[in-house]
Amino acid sequence: MARYKRTFFSALGLSALLMAGATYADDDKKVSIVDDRGVTVEVPAQPKRIASISYFADDVALALGIKPVASTYMTAGREPAFLLGLTSEMKQIGQRAKPNLELLSEAKPDLIIAIRRYTVGNAAQLQNIAPYVAYNMELLEESYSETAALSKLLGKPERGEQLNADFRKHLAEFAAKAPKDIHPRFMIMWGGATPFAFHTENTSASIVAAIGGDNVPGPKTPGGEFGIDLSLETMLEKDPEVIFVYDSGPDRPHESNPIWSQLSAVKNNRVFYVGDQWVETNGPIARQIVLREAAHYLYPDTFPAVDVKAEAAKLIPAEVQN
Repeated sequence: MARYKRTFFSALGLSALLMAGATYADDDKKVSIVDDRGVTVEVPAQPKRIASISYFADDVALALGIKPVASTYMTAGREPAFLLGLTSEMKQIGQRAKPNLELLSEAKPDLIIAIRRYTVGNAAQLQNIAPYVAYNMELLEESYSETAALSKLLGKPERGEQLNADFRKHLAEFAAKAPKDIHPRFMIMWGGATPFAFHTENTSASIVAAIGGDNVPGPKTPGGEFGIDLSLETMLEKDPEVIFVYDSGPDRPHESNPIWSQLSAVKNNRVFYVGDQWVETNGPIARQIVLREAAHYLYPDTFPAVDVKAEAAKLIPAEVQN
């Protein structure tokens, strides 16, 4: 699987557009929305066939009781447990960084919801297939605004607002219950010869920090990238106590570096290979599961272990599980 792409885009403009909300055309058959590219897109007022480039639109749609018709994947052949494997019932249109436009066209979507950084380069081609809306899908504050915006586009704005309110409440409850005298040093990383770790503003890192974790990479610089390459030597200096590694397959070159075994997290068996929800965290299902997993991994004596599918089943309406 391709490593996480290092080219990132500014989140400027999304908050303003979402505050403004979608504008309905006079005939009430189209919705005019300005997406995170700053582009005005006309989309169906009641889209029926959603295609998702990333798991974000799958996540939001399933939480609303809607099953998309097409989806990209993170790792080929692996259906995400946090979505109950329901993506297997959708047309597979390639890896999220390289969606197959021919397969996408065959799905006949009437709305494409995409991750911006991987699709802005072929926006015109996507728009020729169906109305195309792009979001950043990276920061926790964007998670709230993006969930609200997409829920509104899909005709269920009240449910979107409720999903946001529920998560804010649960995040506060978990933070209140977490031990106040323990702040484990943590990092969330993609494996590799030189690991790539997330700054605190990233959605999954923000959640772990909110419940008391101390993020080793720290905050990003203003206007900078929200992730950083960290050599094993630098990791040893900072010595994280808990490490979350995105499990993208059997290739784990970081483990062959002799420094890896010297890290406190490795010595104490506190390295956790985590699922797709830790990378695609901006949807309402993923962030709830990451919150519960993070709480257990940081404070195993306070919070119980998590059954990902059982938690997902609570958030996905029964009618779309069958």
